[in-house]
Amino acid sequence: MRIGVIGAMQIEIDNLKKSLENSTTEEISSVQFVKGNIGEVEVVAAVSGVGKVFAAICTEAMILKYQVDMVVNIGVAGTLCKELGVMDVALASQVVQHDMNTSALGDDIGLLSGINQIYIPSDEKMTALMEQCIAEKEIHYKVGTIATGDLFMQGERQKEKLHQRFDAIAAEMEGGSIGHVCRWYVCCYCADSQRGGTVAFCYHGDDDALRSKCDGCRNICSNCARYSNFFGSFVGCIWFGGFVVYQ
Repeated sequence: MRIGVIGAMQIEIDNLKKSLENSTTEEISSVQFVKGNIGEVEVVAAVSGVGKVFAAICTEAMILKYQVDMVVNIGVAGTLCKELGVMDVALASQVVQHDMNTSALGDDIGLLSGINQIYIPSDEKMTALMEQCIAEKEIHYKVGTIATGDLFMQGERQKEKLHQRFDAIAAEMEGGSIGHVCRWYVCCYCADSQRGGTVAFCYHGDDDALRSKCDGCRNICSNCARYSNFFGSFVGCIWFGGFVVYQ
């Protein structure tokens, strides 16, 4: 199995890179990818840059070049609800791009043209594994929608509007874009976000046989199930990097 890890900023990837054994570095599309091992699992880590376009470029390059089985986005998110504070974890049940707006054409705000979805749901089985892992670490968390957009949320009015419109619990700038790319490549999808914005995806690449066994990116198929035991422990390893939810 090969897992891809994407952070928007260097500080979000540094601790993980230190854990990689036998690492090598390669530059693709102006993004540096570091490949190595954690135990018996191959890991590819990259710093995408801030924002949805940089995140999409990095995600597609990672999928096409390294044929990763899963993509994990780690980083920082801002809380949109009273239940989350600094250093808490927001576990995403789904992601939405809050700045996608073609409502002038009659669409709902957030609708992603081409896939005709507002929300990209996380895989229930993988989300449950993440929740179990967080609970075992006795870290305070909340499950809900993570909102992504090319806008740094800073005003109370902005935060309240976003929370009310999408029932979002946290906001960040890359996760929804990464989910969109993985969804485009036909994926089983799972999201964990944050001690800062962690989103994970399992994609099937060009294998039509695997695609046919996954139900609309909602239910993990038997071919993906073999990743789940590792995934629970791997997420635990990742968020000890010190990612934070800011207020």
